[in-house]
Amino acid sequence: MKIKKGIPVIDQHDKNYMYGGKFGGNFIPETLKKPIDDLTKLFNKLRSDKKFLKERDYYFENYIGTPTPFIKLENLTRHLGGAQIYAKVVSEANGGAHKIYNATVHCLIAKKAGKKYIVGDTGAGYAGKMLSMAAKKFGLKCKIFMGAKDIKRQRPNVEAMKKNDADIVPVTSGSQTLVDAVSECMRYWVSNCDTTHMCVGSTVGPNIFIKICAWSTAQISRELVLQINEEFGNIPKKLQLLNCVGGGSSAMGFWNEFMDTNTIFVGVEAGGPKNSNLHAAPLTNGSKIGILHGAAQYVVQNKEGQISPTESISAGLDYPGISPLHCFLKDTKRARYTSATDEEALDAFRIVSKLENISPSLEPSHAFAEAIKIAPKLSKDTIIICNSCGDSQKDSDIIKKRLGVYKR
Repeated sequence: MKIKKGIPVIDQHDKNYMYGGKFGGNFIPETLKKPIDDLTKLFNKLRSDKKFLKERDYYFENYIGTPTPFIKLENLTRHLGGAQIYAKVVSEANGGAHKIYNATVHCLIAKKAGKKYIVGDTGAGYAGKMLSMAAKKFGLKCKIFMGAKDIKRQRPNVEAMKKNDADIVPVTSGSQTLVDAVSECMRYWVSNCDTTHMCVGSTVGPNIFIKICAWSTAQISRELVLQINEEFGNIPKKLQLLNCVGGGSSAMGFWNEFMDTNTIFVGVEAGGPKNSNLHAAPLTNGSKIGILHGAAQYVVQNKEGQISPTESISAGLDYPGISPLHCFLKDTKRARYTSATDEEALDAFRIVSKLENISPSLEPSHAFAEAIKIAPKLSKDTIIICNSCGDSQKDSDIIKKRLGVYKR
Protein backbone atom coordinates (compact mmCIF):
# COMPACT_ATOMS: atom_id res chain seq x y z
CA MET A 1 0.00 0.00 0.00
CA LYS A 2 1.47 3.37 -1.02
CA ILE A 3 0.52 6.84 -2.22
CA LYS A 4 1.02 7.28 -5.97
CA LYS A 5 2.61 10.50 -7.17
CA GLY A 6 0.96 12.57 -9.86
CA ILE A 7 -2.54 11.24 -9.13
CA PRO A 8 -4.97 13.13 -6.85
CA VAL A 9 -5.24 11.14 -3.63
CA ILE A 10 -9.06 11.22 -3.87
CA ASP A 11 -8.78 9.17 -7.08
CA GLN A 12 -6.42 6.52 -5.69
CA HIS A 13 -9.15 3.96 -5.07
CA ASP A 14 -10.00 0.69 -6.80
CA LYS A 15 -13.15 -0.11 -8.79
CA ASN A 16 -15.02 -0.64 -5.51
CA TYR A 17 -13.98 2.83 -4.31
CA MET A 18 -11.64 1.35 -1.69
CA TYR A 19 -8.38 3.09 -0.78
CA GLY A 20 -5.54 0.62 -0.27
CA GLY A 21 -8.11 -2.15 -0.63
CA LYS A 22 -9.25 -1.50 2.97
CA PHE A 23 -10.85 1.91 3.43
CA GLY A 24 -13.87 3.66 1.97
CA GLY A 25 -16.27 2.02 -0.45
CA ASN A 26 -20.01 2.52 -0.84
CA PHE A 27 -21.78 0.45 1.82
CA ILE A 28 -25.21 1.85 1.08
CA PRO A 29 -28.84 0.65 0.82
CA GLU A 30 -30.10 -0.23 -2.65
CA THR A 31 -32.36 2.83 -2.62
CA LEU A 32 -29.31 5.11 -2.61
CA LYS A 33 -27.42 3.36 -5.41
CA LYS A 34 -28.95 5.36 -8.26
CA PRO A 35 -28.73 8.82 -6.59
CA ILE A 36 -25.12 8.09 -5.60
CA ASP A 37 -24.28 6.95 -9.15
CA ASP A 38 -26.01 10.01 -10.64
CA LEU A 39 -24.15 12.38 -8.31
CA THR A 40 -20.83 10.63 -9.08
CA LYS A 41 -21.36 11.03 -12.83
CA LEU A 42 -22.36 14.68 -12.44
CA PHE A 43 -19.37 15.54 -10.26
CA ASN A 44 -16.92 13.75 -12.56
CA LYS A 45 -18.27 15.85 -15.40
CA LEU A 46 -18.25 19.15 -13.51
CA ARG A 47 -14.74 18.85 -12.04
CA SER A 48 -13.30 19.01 -15.58
CA ASP A 49 -15.82 21.53 -16.92
CA LYS A 50 -14.01 24.84 -17.50
CA LYS A 51 -17.22 26.83 -17.20
CA PHE A 52 -18.05 25.23 -13.83
CA LEU A 53 -14.49 25.73 -12.55
CA LYS A 54 -14.66 29.40 -13.55
CA GLU A 55 -17.96 29.74 -11.69
CA ARG A 56 -16.50 27.99 -8.62
CA ASP A 57 -13.43 30.24 -8.61
CA TYR A 58 -15.61 33.33 -9.00
CA TYR A 59 -17.57 32.51 -5.85
CA PHE A 60 -14.47 31.42 -3.97
CA GLU A 61 -12.97 34.86 -4.59
CA ASN A 62 -16.02 37.12 -4.47
CA TYR A 63 -18.19 35.30 -1.93
CA ILE A 64 -15.80 33.34 0.29
CA GLY A 65 -13.01 35.90 0.10
CA THR A 66 -10.02 33.86 -1.02
CA PRO A 67 -7.14 33.87 -0.48
CA THR A 68 -7.18 33.76 3.31
CA PRO A 69 -4.15 35.17 5.21
CA PHE A 70 -0.85 33.39 5.78
CA ILE A 71 1.02 34.95 8.72
CA LYS A 72 4.04 34.36 10.92
CA LEU A 73 3.25 33.98 14.61
CA GLU A 74 6.29 35.92 15.76
CA ASN A 75 5.31 36.22 19.42
CA LEU A 76 4.49 32.52 19.75
CA THR A 77 7.73 31.60 17.97
CA ARG A 78 9.73 33.81 20.33
CA HIS A 79 7.84 32.49 23.37
CA LEU A 80 8.51 28.82 22.53
CA GLY A 81 11.91 28.95 20.81
CA GLY A 82 12.93 26.40 18.21
CA ALA A 83 10.87 26.11 15.03
CA GLN A 84 9.35 29.08 13.23
CA ILE A 85 5.55 28.98 13.58
CA TYR A 86 3.10 30.28 10.99
CA ALA A 87 -0.66 30.06 10.57
CA LYS A 88 -2.95 29.78 7.58
CA VAL A 89 -5.89 31.79 8.93
CA VAL A 90 -8.74 30.06 7.11
CA SER A 91 -11.11 31.42 9.78
CA GLU A 92 -10.96 34.72 7.88
CA ALA A 93 -13.08 33.14 5.13
CA ASN A 94 -16.71 34.25 4.92
CA GLY A 95 -18.56 32.65 7.84
CA GLY A 96 -15.42 31.98 9.88
CA ALA A 97 -14.39 28.45 8.87
CA HIS A 98 -13.19 26.13 6.09
CA LYS A 99 -16.62 24.49 5.75
CA ILE A 100 -17.72 27.30 3.43
CA TYR A 101 -15.75 25.80 0.50
CA ASN A 102 -17.58 22.48 0.63
CA ALA A 103 -20.96 24.14 1.23
CA THR A 104 -20.54 26.49 -1.73
CA VAL A 105 -19.54 23.71 -4.13
CA HIS A 106 -22.43 21.50 -2.99
CA CYS A 107 -24.92 24.31 -3.60
CA LEU A 108 -23.49 24.88 -7.08
CA ILE A 109 -23.82 21.14 -7.78
CA ALA A 110 -27.38 21.12 -6.42
CA LYS A 111 -28.30 23.91 -8.83
CA LYS A 112 -26.75 21.99 -11.74
CA ALA A 113 -28.74 18.90 -10.69
CA GLY A 114 -31.97 20.90 -10.68
CA LYS A 115 -32.61 20.38 -6.95
CA LYS A 116 -34.49 22.99 -4.92
CA TYR A 117 -33.70 21.59 -1.49
CA ILE A 118 -30.43 20.82 0.28
CA VAL A 119 -29.89 18.90 3.50
CA GLY A 120 -26.79 18.59 5.66
CA ASP A 121 -25.33 17.54 9.00
CA THR A 122 -23.32 19.50 11.52
CA GLY A 123 -21.45 19.00 14.79
CA ALA A 124 -19.64 22.20 15.73
CA GLY A 125 -22.26 24.07 13.75
CA TYR A 126 -19.76 25.25 11.15
CA ALA A 127 -20.94 22.92 8.38
CA GLY A 128 -24.53 23.82 9.15
CA LYS A 129 -23.87 27.54 9.36
CA MET A 130 -21.93 27.55 6.08
CA LEU A 131 -24.51 25.40 4.29
CA SER A 132 -27.33 27.67 5.47
CA MET A 133 -25.35 30.70 4.22
CA ALA A 134 -24.62 29.17 0.82
CA ALA A 135 -28.18 27.85 0.44
CA LYS A 136 -29.57 31.32 1.07
CA LYS A 137 -27.05 32.77 -1.40
CA PHE A 138 -28.11 30.36 -4.16
CA GLY A 139 -31.84 30.27 -3.42
CA LEU A 140 -32.12 26.75 -1.97
CA LYS A 141 -34.32 25.59 0.92
CA CYS A 142 -32.05 24.22 3.67
CA LYS A 143 -32.52 21.60 6.40
CA ILE A 144 -29.78 20.87 8.98
CA PHE A 145 -29.58 17.84 11.29
CA MET A 146 -27.69 18.58 14.52
CA GLY A 147 -27.27 16.61 17.75
CA ALA A 148 -29.25 18.00 20.68
CA LYS A 149 -26.07 18.04 22.79
CA ASP A 150 -24.26 20.08 20.15
CA ILE A 151 -27.17 22.51 19.81
CA LYS A 152 -26.72 23.38 23.49
CA ARG A 153 -22.92 23.80 23.35
CA GLN A 154 -22.66 25.62 20.01
CA ARG A 155 -25.31 28.30 20.50
CA PRO A 156 -23.74 31.07 18.33
CA ASN A 157 -23.68 28.89 15.22
CA VAL A 158 -27.24 27.66 15.87
CA GLU A 159 -28.42 31.26 16.01
CA ALA A 160 -26.60 31.97 12.74
CA MET A 161 -28.35 29.04 11.03
CA LYS A 162 -31.72 30.34 12.19
CA LYS A 163 -30.93 33.80 10.79
CA ASN A 164 -30.24 32.15 7.44
CA ASP A 165 -33.73 30.58 7.53
CA ALA A 166 -32.47 27.00 7.88
CA ASP A 167 -34.75 24.34 9.36
CA ILE A 168 -32.73 22.87 12.25
CA VAL A 169 -33.70 19.32 13.21
CA PRO A 170 -32.50 18.33 16.73
CA VAL A 171 -31.25 14.74 16.86
CA THR A 172 -32.08 13.14 20.21
CA SER A 173 -30.97 9.57 19.47
CA GLY A 174 -27.70 7.97 20.56
CA SER A 175 -25.04 10.34 21.85
CA GLN A 176 -26.91 13.35 20.40
CA THR A 177 -23.73 14.49 18.62
CA LEU A 178 -22.28 14.56 15.10
CA VAL A 179 -22.32 10.80 14.49
CA ASP A 180 -26.08 10.71 15.07
CA ALA A 181 -26.66 13.87 13.03
CA VAL A 182 -24.94 12.29 10.01
CA SER A 183 -27.01 9.11 10.41
CA GLU A 184 -30.31 10.99 10.57
CA CYS A 185 -29.33 13.21 7.64
CA MET A 186 -28.63 10.15 5.48
CA ARG A 187 -31.92 8.53 6.52
CA TYR A 188 -33.78 11.66 5.48
CA TRP A 189 -32.03 11.78 2.11
CA VAL A 190 -32.99 8.17 1.35
CA SER A 191 -36.65 9.22 1.34
CA ASN A 192 -36.19 12.60 -0.36
CA CYS A 193 -33.33 12.21 -2.85
CA ASP A 194 -35.57 12.97 -5.87
CA THR A 195 -35.99 16.60 -4.82
CA THR A 196 -33.15 17.10 -2.35
CA HIS A 197 -29.36 17.25 -2.62
CA MET A 198 -27.32 16.08 0.38
CA CYS A 199 -24.17 17.83 1.58
CA VAL A 200 -22.03 15.72 3.92
CA GLY A 201 -20.06 18.17 6.03
CA SER A 202 -16.73 16.34 6.04
CA THR A 203 -14.63 13.81 4.12
CA VAL A 204 -16.78 10.93 5.36
CA GLY A 205 -19.65 8.85 4.00
CA PRO A 206 -19.98 7.19 0.59
CA ASN A 207 -17.05 7.88 -1.74
CA ILE A 208 -18.59 10.71 -3.75
CA PHE A 209 -19.08 12.86 -0.65
CA ILE A 210 -15.47 12.28 0.41
CA LYS A 211 -14.35 13.38 -3.05
CA ILE A 212 -16.49 16.50 -3.27
CA CYS A 213 -15.44 17.70 0.18
CA ALA A 214 -11.71 17.07 -0.30
CA TRP A 215 -11.79 18.58 -3.80
CA SER A 216 -13.55 21.70 -2.52
CA THR A 217 -11.35 22.33 0.51
CA ALA A 218 -8.17 21.77 -1.55
CA GLN A 219 -8.49 25.49 -2.28
CA ILE A 220 -6.73 26.01 1.08
CA SER A 221 -3.52 24.29 -0.03
CA ARG A 222 -3.66 25.77 -3.54
CA GLU A 223 -3.45 29.19 -1.92
CA LEU A 224 -0.85 28.08 0.60
CA VAL A 225 1.58 26.81 -2.05
CA LEU A 226 1.58 30.26 -3.67
CA GLN A 227 1.89 32.03 -0.32
CA ILE A 228 4.80 29.82 0.80
CA ASN A 229 6.66 30.38 -2.45
CA GLU A 230 6.16 34.11 -2.07
CA GLU A 231 7.44 34.00 1.53
CA PHE A 232 10.37 31.59 1.13
CA GLY A 233 11.03 31.36 -2.61
CA ASN A 234 10.31 27.61 -2.60
CA ILE A 235 8.87 24.83 -0.44
CA PRO A 236 11.10 24.67 2.67
CA LYS A 237 12.98 21.39 3.16
CA LYS A 238 11.91 21.22 6.80
CA LEU A 239 8.20 21.97 6.56
CA GLN A 240 5.50 20.54 8.82
CA LEU A 241 1.78 21.11 8.30
CA LEU A 242 -0.26 20.62 11.50
CA ASN A 243 -4.02 20.20 11.41
CA CYS A 244 -6.77 19.03 13.73
CA VAL A 245 -8.58 15.88 12.59
CA GLY A 246 -12.17 14.91 13.30
CA GLY A 247 -13.86 13.79 10.12
CA GLY A 248 -10.79 15.13 8.38
CA SER A 249 -11.93 17.74 5.84
CA SER A 250 -9.76 20.70 6.81
CA ALA A 251 -6.63 18.51 6.95
CA MET A 252 -7.26 17.07 3.48
CA GLY A 253 -7.72 20.58 2.13
CA PHE A 254 -4.59 21.78 3.91
CA TRP A 255 -2.36 18.91 2.75
CA ASN A 256 -3.65 18.16 -0.74
CA GLU A 257 -1.25 20.20 -2.88
CA PHE A 258 1.76 19.08 -0.82
CA MET A 259 1.08 15.35 -1.25
CA ASP A 260 3.97 14.83 -3.72
CA THR A 261 6.49 16.83 -1.66
CA ASN A 262 8.57 15.82 1.39
CA THR A 263 6.41 17.97 3.66
CA ILE A 264 5.56 16.29 6.97
CA PHE A 265 1.84 16.02 7.73
CA VAL A 266 0.72 15.88 11.37
CA GLY A 267 -2.94 15.23 12.21
CA VAL A 268 -4.10 15.95 15.76
CA GLU A 269 -7.15 14.08 17.02
CA ALA A 270 -9.33 14.80 20.05
CA GLY A 271 -7.82 13.04 23.05
CA GLY A 272 -10.82 13.91 25.24
CA PRO A 273 -10.73 14.88 28.92
CA LYS A 274 -7.51 14.25 30.83
CA ASN A 275 -7.64 11.17 33.08
CA SER A 276 -10.59 9.74 31.13
CA ASN A 277 -10.93 6.73 28.86
CA LEU A 278 -13.26 8.66 26.58
CA HIS A 279 -11.79 10.20 23.42
CA ALA A 280 -12.45 10.74 19.70
CA ALA A 281 -9.08 9.55 18.42
CA PRO A 282 -9.48 6.30 16.44
CA LEU A 283 -6.13 6.64 14.62
CA THR A 284 -4.09 7.42 17.73
CA ASN A 285 -5.68 4.81 19.99
CA GLY A 286 -5.41 1.75 17.76
CA SER A 287 -9.09 1.39 16.86
CA LYS A 288 -10.15 -1.41 14.52
CA ILE A 289 -11.74 -1.08 11.08
CA GLY A 290 -15.52 -0.88 10.98
CA ILE A 291 -18.29 0.39 8.71
CA LEU A 292 -19.69 3.81 9.55
CA HIS A 293 -21.92 6.03 7.40
CA GLY A 294 -21.38 3.92 4.31
CA ALA A 295 -17.59 3.61 4.44
CA ALA A 296 -14.91 1.35 5.95
CA GLN A 297 -12.61 3.21 8.34
CA TYR A 298 -11.01 3.03 11.76
CA VAL A 299 -13.82 3.41 14.30
CA VAL A 300 -13.86 3.82 18.08
CA GLN A 301 -15.70 0.63 19.06
CA ASN A 302 -16.10 -1.94 21.82
CA LYS A 303 -15.18 -5.65 21.76
CA GLU A 304 -18.53 -6.50 20.16
CA GLY A 305 -17.87 -4.06 17.30
CA GLN A 306 -20.46 -1.52 18.46
CA ILE A 307 -19.62 2.19 18.31
CA SER A 308 -18.24 3.34 21.66
CA PRO A 309 -19.14 6.67 23.28
CA THR A 310 -16.75 9.51 22.42
CA GLU A 311 -15.99 12.73 24.24
CA SER A 312 -14.29 15.98 23.27
CA ILE A 313 -14.58 19.60 24.30
CA SER A 314 -14.60 20.28 20.57
CA ALA A 315 -17.94 19.40 18.96
CA GLY A 316 -16.33 19.39 15.50
CA LEU A 317 -13.88 16.64 16.48
CA ASP A 318 -16.32 14.57 18.56
CA TYR A 319 -16.76 11.79 16.00
CA PRO A 320 -16.03 8.05 16.42
CA GLY A 321 -14.79 7.53 12.85
CA ILE A 322 -12.31 9.20 10.54
CA SER A 323 -12.15 9.82 6.81
CA PRO A 324 -11.02 6.77 4.81
CA LEU A 325 -8.47 9.12 3.23
CA HIS A 326 -6.81 9.63 6.62
CA CYS A 327 -6.86 5.89 7.28
CA PHE A 328 -5.08 5.50 3.93
CA LEU A 329 -2.51 8.20 4.80
CA LYS A 330 -1.87 6.59 8.19
CA ASP A 331 -1.35 3.08 6.87
CA THR A 332 0.96 4.32 4.10
CA LYS A 333 2.85 6.34 6.75
CA ARG A 334 2.37 9.49 4.66
CA ALA A 335 0.99 11.30 7.71
CA ARG A 336 1.67 11.09 11.44
CA TYR A 337 -1.28 11.18 13.83
CA THR A 338 -1.36 12.12 17.48
CA SER A 339 -3.89 13.60 19.90
CA ALA A 340 -4.35 16.47 22.34
CA THR A 341 -6.51 16.45 25.45
CA ASP A 342 -9.29 18.93 26.17
CA GLU A 343 -7.05 20.64 28.69
CA GLU A 344 -4.15 20.92 26.22
CA ALA A 345 -6.43 22.42 23.59
CA LEU A 346 -7.80 24.97 26.05
CA ASP A 347 -4.30 25.91 27.16
CA ALA A 348 -3.21 26.28 23.54
CA PHE A 349 -6.18 28.55 22.85
CA ARG A 350 -5.24 30.66 25.87
CA ILE A 351 -1.59 31.00 24.82
CA VAL A 352 -2.21 31.66 21.12
CA SER A 353 -5.04 34.16 21.62
CA LYS A 354 -3.00 36.00 24.26
CA LEU A 355 0.19 36.25 22.19
CA GLU A 356 -1.22 36.66 18.68
CA ASN A 357 -4.01 38.50 16.89
CA ILE A 358 -5.89 35.33 16.04
CA SER A 359 -8.54 33.45 18.00
CA PRO A 360 -8.70 29.78 16.94
CA SER A 361 -11.73 27.68 17.78
CA LEU A 362 -11.27 24.61 19.95
CA GLU A 363 -10.84 22.40 16.85
CA PRO A 364 -7.61 24.02 15.53
CA SER A 365 -6.52 24.65 19.11
CA HIS A 366 -5.73 20.92 19.14
CA ALA A 367 -3.23 21.50 16.31
CA PHE A 368 -1.73 24.48 18.11
CA ALA A 369 -1.35 22.27 21.20
CA GLU A 370 0.87 19.93 19.18
CA ALA A 371 2.86 22.87 17.80
CA ILE A 372 3.48 24.09 21.36
CA LYS A 373 4.72 20.60 22.30
CA ILE A 374 7.13 20.05 19.42
CA ALA A 375 8.37 23.51 18.37
CA PRO A 376 10.94 23.92 21.20
CA LYS A 377 12.51 20.56 20.24
CA LEU A 378 12.99 21.47 16.57
CA SER A 379 15.70 23.48 14.80
CA LYS A 380 15.19 27.13 13.91
CA ASP A 381 15.16 26.33 10.20
CA THR A 382 12.07 24.13 10.67
CA ILE A 383 8.81 25.72 9.54
CA ILE A 384 5.57 24.74 11.28
CA ILE A 385 2.29 25.89 9.77
CA CYS A 386 -0.96 25.39 11.66
CA ASN A 387 -4.31 25.53 9.92
CA SER A 388 -6.41 27.92 11.99
CA CYS A 389 -9.52 26.61 10.27
CA GLY A 390 -12.20 28.06 12.56
CA ASP A 391 -12.93 31.10 14.71
CA SER A 392 -13.49 30.77 18.46
CA GLN A 393 -16.69 32.79 18.65
CA LYS A 394 -18.83 29.64 18.50
CA ASP A 395 -16.96 28.31 21.57
CA SER A 396 -17.37 31.47 23.65
CA ASP A 397 -19.71 29.82 26.20
CA ILE A 398 -17.43 26.79 26.69
CA ILE A 399 -14.25 28.88 26.96
CA LYS A 400 -15.80 31.31 29.42
CA LYS A 401 -17.01 28.42 31.56
CA ARG A 402 -13.66 26.59 31.52
CA LEU A 403 -11.22 29.51 31.62
CA GLY A 404 -13.35 32.06 33.44
CA VAL A 405 -13.11 34.64 30.67
CA TYR A 406 -13.49 34.84 26.91
CA LYS A 407 -11.71 37.48 24.82
CA ARG A 408 -11.33 37.47 21.05
